[in-house]
Amino acid sequence: MDFSTKTASKIVGVLFILAAVTSIIGGLILYKPILNDPDYLIQGSAHANEVVLGAVMELILVISAVGTATTMFPFLQKFNKTIALWHVCFRFLEAIVITVGVISVLSLLALSRDYVAAGAPDIASYQVSGTLLKAVHDYTFLLGPNFFLGINTVMYSYIFYKSKIVPRFIPILGLTGSALIFLAALLEMFGVIEQVSAWGAILALPIFANEMTLAVWLIAKGFNESAVYSSKHLNGIKEGQG
Repeated sequence: MDFSTKTASKIVGVLFILAAVTSIIGGLILYKPILNDPDYLIQGSAHANEVVLGAVMELILVISAVGTATTMFPFLQKFNKTIALWHVCFRFLEAIVITVGVISVLSLLALSRDYVAAGAPDIASYQVSGTLLKAVHDYTFLLGPNFFLGINTVMYSYIFYKSKIVPRFIPILGLTGSALIFLAALLEMFGVIEQVSAWGAILALPIFANEMTLAVWLIAKGFNESAVYSSKHLNGIKEGQG
């Protein structure tokens, strides 16, 4: 089923907002007892429903990420089919990485429940497994919402800038934000800054502003239909000449 330009614009806008909200609620708030508490082996089990809800939030984030890519693809491919396809593939890869992070958190919750149920087991063996699972989540958080997000944003922002399908100040903000979030990912990989830190937040702010600005614009105004029509007309001429 193909959506109209106006309907697709609104869907993409809503999905961008949904992705932002669920990532903050799930990854930064609801996961705190099991990822940030020093006594996570006990606190994770004690806040099991909270952790599971956080996992559900991140799964909604995964659905939203895939939804934005697939809904935008018919419009992006009118201007550059190769980059549009790359965008879908890398967005799917981002979603897979985030899903691996969800699995690691749920596995850590299972470990926490087992630790509490065992009474007074040898904590050292549980901490080894817990440290490994937390490390897996940390790297998925770094690669998904940072590294791959930067790549994805470059791709659609480039097409937006060239096609004028949205006002150019939005893709300019997107290109700036993607460069900074990519830089943040590299700095975090090399241990220069912490993943959750003031510098991390500062470097992530422009890409967050880009997504929210784009979302609001698409909901309120939508894609530039004249630019979309022009691309259809131009492609029709090329096909006729071919």
